[in-house]
Amino acid sequence: MFNGAILIGASERTGGAPFYAIDPSSGAKGEVAFSNASIADVADATALADAAFESFSTLTPDARATFLESVADQIVAIGDLLITTAMSESGLPRGRLEGERGRTVGQLRLFASYVRQGDWLDATIDKALPDRTPLPRSDLRRVNQALGPVAVFGASNFPLAFSVAGGDTASAFAAGCPVVVKGHPAHPGTGELVARAIIAAVAACGLPEGVFSYLPGTTNDLGGALVADPQIKAVGFTGSRGGGIALMQIAAKREEPIPVYSEMSSINPVVLLPGALAARAEALGTAFVGSMSLFAGQFCTNPGMVIALDSPDLDTFVASAAKALSANAAQVMLTPGIHAAYEKGVEALASADGVTTVARGTEADGANRGQSAFFATASDQFRANPALAHEVFGASSILVKCATIEDVIATIADLEGQLTATLQMEASDADNAAKLLPTLSRKVGRVLANGWPTGVEVTHAMVHGGPFPSTSDGRSTSVGTLAMMRFLRPVCYQDLPDALLPPALQAANPWGLTRRNEGKLELAA
Repeated sequence: MFNGAILIGASERTGGAPFYAIDPSSGAKGEVAFSNASIADVADATALADAAFESFSTLTPDARATFLESVADQIVAIGDLLITTAMSESGLPRGRLEGERGRTVGQLRLFASYVRQGDWLDATIDKALPDRTPLPRSDLRRVNQALGPVAVFGASNFPLAFSVAGGDTASAFAAGCPVVVKGHPAHPGTGELVARAIIAAVAACGLPEGVFSYLPGTTNDLGGALVADPQIKAVGFTGSRGGGIALMQIAAKREEPIPVYSEMSSINPVVLLPGALAARAEALGTAFVGSMSLFAGQFCTNPGMVIALDSPDLDTFVASAAKALSANAAQVMLTPGIHAAYEKGVEALASADGVTTVARGTEADGANRGQSAFFATASDQFRANPALAHEVFGASSILVKCATIEDVIATIADLEGQLTATLQMEASDADNAAKLLPTLSRKVGRVLANGWPTGVEVTHAMVHGGPFPSTSDGRSTSVGTLAMMRFLRPVCYQDLPDALLPPALQAANPWGLTRRNEGKLELAA
């Protein structure tokens, strides 16, 4: 169960101004009073995390993997209470949340298997060359090591998979970093249930209690204090551009600046090439609406922009999309604030010069329900008004009509950084796709062909990141095993006695790692 507590390691506290969960489907306030963590709580949690760092970061790969698996098991053990609590706090349906729970425990177990494998350590050895002339070479050995305690901010749109035990927490744990989570105030009961599961796993594995703490709260000051705390060495954040930039600025002004890995805004352009429109314009219209309106469009990979050459086939796509959208029911949005921001964004698009409303979904019938919207404009109008390219978080998208493929390229070139771009294409579109790819690849972290951007697989190859402002650092990802690299740094050891080296670099290779020796991979025995 949950009782609204602040969880600092294994200890519980209450205090601060109380706040309550809101059921977005009805606007009703929950019964449990949750405590707002204080600046003093931040200091205590980060000090505990720092004290746990050395022990946790030097665990064997198997011990750390076992901990990740224990967290997954403890989350599953919560049972249906986790799902019903998340439903009441997010307005999301059971099926979506059960799937998200599966993704949450699945990514924990994926990281566990990857940690055991050990190649993320990138153990690299260049042995001494004492007889080299004119100067000998020292023995040089390099390995990745954990950064230190990490602050993680729960996301509003994924109360499980991008929140307390989501990808940021899982990847930080996998890298060997203790985590302090600032819980999202929209789903505090869900957050506390998962936090208690992690704390149970910490205890079951005999780890220092500072490996994990959970700070619920509603204020920006709480998050700012967490990022500013000198014990925190990196930050994981998923949310608005304004929130992410504010945290980046706090981190940059510290005496010791630290990296903030913020996933922020993206409209994820979908390019409909002529061959694809000629072959399947009607089906594309229906499928587009399905992706755009999925769970009220509250995905960071929502297709918020469509680009195509103006043609009769495009007219067919528009008619199909309009028909599908006109029957699309208004869906509950995650919070009253997100709903209000969506309504404001849609109103701004509808009233913009040169923009026409293609279709709207059915009118809202109930609290915090977002009426889906599809707009259209010409490429010159779109490029002349940068506000048209701003993300509207929800089931909204804008069609940009172009005259030539060069016009499509220029429109893409003017975009900010994005998480994804999609090419809908047939074999006859190969030449145009080849023209587009160089520009697309400069703008995004993931390019799709003949799919839809909603839905992010948690795999080794996945990149869920992109150039600013889709993320604060386009060299990273928040999904997949590569996410660990955000919380690691390379350390080189020169001429140290073997007994003083980290196990990953010792001559006997006690962890049985695949290592790079003199530039060549040597497979583990």
